[in-house]
Amino acid sequence: MLYFKVPLQVSLRSINFVNESINTNVFNMLKLFKFIKNFVTYKNNDMNWENLNSIDQLLEIDINSKSKTQIIFKHSTRCSVSTFAKRILEREYNDTVKEQADVYYLDLISFREVSNEIANRYAVMHQSPQMLVIKDGVCVFNSSHSDVSFEKALA
Repeated sequence: MLYFKVPLQVSLRSINFVNESINTNVFNMLKLFKFIKNFVTYKNNDMNWENLNSIDQLLEIDINSKSKTQIIFKHSTRCSVSTFAKRILEREYNDTVKEQADVYYLDLISFREVSNEIANRYAVMHQSPQMLVIKDGVCVFNSSHSDVSFEKALA
């Protein structure tokens, strides 16, 4: 049997590094499982999307955002992650969300020029899927991919 002499301090650092890596990976896996669970147990809550299909509607969103929160969901119909995010939003949608915000749906494949204008107007980098929260004509929150959530947006 071979024995190696390793300084105790190096061993403790290695153990701490491994522990941190495991904790991070476990956390990420839990997020992924929640994301997949929401997709698999999909339930449509009769969400009333307002279709966003013209740049002119952005002025309407800015005006309405002075009295009620406006949410824009940018969706790519070619992206499975975007489909996951859309289903999560449909599952989370409830009367509280309906009372607190108007929700717009943008098919960014069909209306790319609207998506580009959103990036310019609200000073956000284009991503998909992406959720933007507009208040007083300003984007006060944006999230993408597995972070898309009404709960986070309206917190």
